[in-house]
This record gives sequence, C-alpha cells and structure tokens, in this order.
Amino acid sequence: MQLDFSPGEPAVLSVSQLLRSARDMLERRFPLQWIAGEISNLRPAASGHLYFTIKDETAQVDCVMFRSRAAALDWEPADGLRVEVRALVTLYEPRGRFQLNVEGMRRAGLGPLYERFLKLKEKLGREGLFDAHLKRPIPDHPAQIGVITSLAAAALRDVLTTLRRRNPSIPVIVYPAPVQGEGAAAKLAQALAAASRRAECDVLLLVRGGGSIEDLWQFNEEALARAIRACAIPVVAGVGHETDFTIADFAADERAPTPTAAAELVSPSLEALRGRIAETALRLSRQTARRLEYAMQAVDALARRLVHPAERLRALRQNLVHLGKRLSSATARLFEQFTAQVNVAHKTIASLDPTAVLGRGYSITRSAGGALLRDASKASVGERIVTTLAKGTLESEVKSKN
Repeated sequence: MQLDFSPGEPAVLSVSQLLRSARDMLERRFPLQWIAGEISNLRPAASGHLYFTIKDETAQVDCVMFRSRAAALDWEPADGLRVEVRALVTLYEPRGRFQLNVEGMRRAGLGPLYERFLKLKEKLGREGLFDAHLKRPIPDHPAQIGVITSLAAAALRDVLTTLRRRNPSIPVIVYPAPVQGEGAAAKLAQALAAASRRAECDVLLLVRGGGSIEDLWQFNEEALARAIRACAIPVVAGVGHETDFTIADFAADERAPTPTAAAELVSPSLEALRGRIAETALRLSRQTARRLEYAMQAVDALARRLVHPAERLRALRQNLVHLGKRLSSATARLFEQFTAQVNVAHKTIASLDPTAVLGRGYSITRSAGGALLRDASKASVGERIVTTLAKGTLESEVKSKN
C-alpha cells in the first residue's frame, strides 16, 4: 500500500494499515540475515512451531520458527544455548509485536548461565545429591501442606486455588520467601529450614511461575539444592513451565512440571475420595449381603442334616434290625459253607479209609507180629497169619506160597 504524505490534510490510518506499512518497511530494510544470541523462554507448541526469545547482555527479541523449518533441525534447541538464527525481521500484526521469523538456526555454543547450570548439576550429581534412593515418598493423604514461594507470586494463587478446589479440608501453611533476584536462593533455603524445624507439615511445595533462565536462576543455586536435601520433610518442586528444569527439580523428592501440577500431586481429590468411599461402601454392602446369603444357605444345609432324637433312635433301631438280619444271614451262609466243607472232607476221608475197600471184597493180611504182608515171598511156610475182612478176622497157617 502506498501512503500519501503530501502537504495538506494528514492521512488517517487504521491500526491495520499502520502495522502493515511498518511491517513492509521492516522486511524491505532488513532482508534475511544471521543474528546471534542466546535462547531463552523456549515454548514448543502442540502444532510443532517453536516460540522463543534470543538475547544478549542488553536486549532481547521474540522469535517464531514454524513447524516446517523446526522439523528440519537435527538437534534439540534448549534454553541457554548460544545460537545463530537466519531470520526475517517483521511485525506480527494481530499483536503489533516486533519479532523474527526464523528460517534456519545453528548452534553457536552454550550461554554462560546454562554452562554454570550444567557444571553445578554435574558436581552435585557426582556427590550423589540426586540419587534415587535419597528420595522420600510423598504422602498420599497429607494432614497439612506447606508452600514456599513469594506472597506476590501468581504461582501462590494457582497453588491455593488448586488445593481449595481439590480438597479444601487440608490446611495450608505458607512460608514466604522471594523467588527472584539477588539473595532469593538464601531466603528460600531459610524458609525450608524453618519449615523443617517447625515440623508442621507432611509435605512442602517449592513453587514459582515460568520465566527466562535469569528469572529462574535462584532455583539453580547450590545452597538451595543442599537445603532441599537437608529438609526433614519431603519436598515437591514446581518451578516454571513443563520445559523448564532447575537444580531444585533434581534435588527435590519429586518434580512437578508446573506449580499447579505440584498442588495436584500432593492433594488427594475430595471428589475422587468420595467416589472411592462410595465404591468401597457398595462393595462392602455387596460382600456383607453375599456373606449373609452364604450363611443362610449353610443354616439350611445344617437344618436338613438336623434329625429329631426319636427319629435318630428309630433309625438306630432299624439299623440294629438290619444288622441282625445281615448277621443271621451271614451265619446261615457260613454254616452252609462249613457243612459243605465237612461233607467234602468226610467223603475224602471215607475214600481213604482202608475199611471201605474191605467192604468191596478186599482183605488185609498181616503176620503174626502185625506186619502188613504185601509180598508172598515175605511169608514162611507154616507161619501163622491174620486176615482182616470187612467183618471180622481169620487166622490161618501158610501151607505153600507162590
């Protein structure tokens, strides 16, 4: 659009016309060029676009890198990195905001603050300050919650709102301390020590809202990290946004991505607790009813087994009669068996009785001395012998033998 600045009545521009003209002038005056700075306040969007700030010692500028360009990076941008961006200087008209549209980006080394952060993290890690076995468990149902932050911080309002929404029955104690500026880390460490000494709470929230690495730097101080580990109460750190990491996050017993998330982490939802109580009561009712049903069935089964004494005596008499009949029957069968066995034995004996043979016309001859004679040669002529018949005996004298 060409604006008319000729003498006479001054032109009246709409806001859109003004910003569009300024944008065109900027883009013509500053074509694509490389700009050096340190990344700060990096905010990846769900769309894939990257929003961040690049800065130097005295100034900073907002930047946007759209998804198609960000996807081409073969490294991960992070706060504190020194970079060089190839960008177009422009205006974002809907907000009237000066910004850089980044077409390309390359690393140019680490910023000094981020380098200090990495060195301290490595040092404390070697000491074992971040070891997992040192982490204390966060109580599921704290009787009282402590919050360490600035009284003027938006994070405090977010935390108190969340705690009141989730479970207003839990008392909250605030231990005020500055969260930004020189000496804030020492004040935060003092607040932790005071909370630990007073032992009023079951868990402590160390919280602060988002910001640049400079804004959050007090949470990267060694004194605060050691105070967190020296505290006798479990500490949950909720500092900055989800992408922000501080030394306090690593030293704490639990790290939450935001102050609100920290409040949600330590406060059991009253609604969820009521639901669990209702569910437990329902399960208890069902279990009680089931046990009663089982008990009634058991009583019915026992009642069926319960017999009147007269009936038991009658059954006993019937059993005795039945047993008597069985005994009599068994005795008769045994007598028959024994009788049959005796008859067989009698027949066997009879068949072996030598007198039975005599009854069929045979005889037995013995010498005068009673010896059984089977061989005629054994008898002598003139010898007296005795012959036994079926009935009676005969004495005779041998006249001859063949």
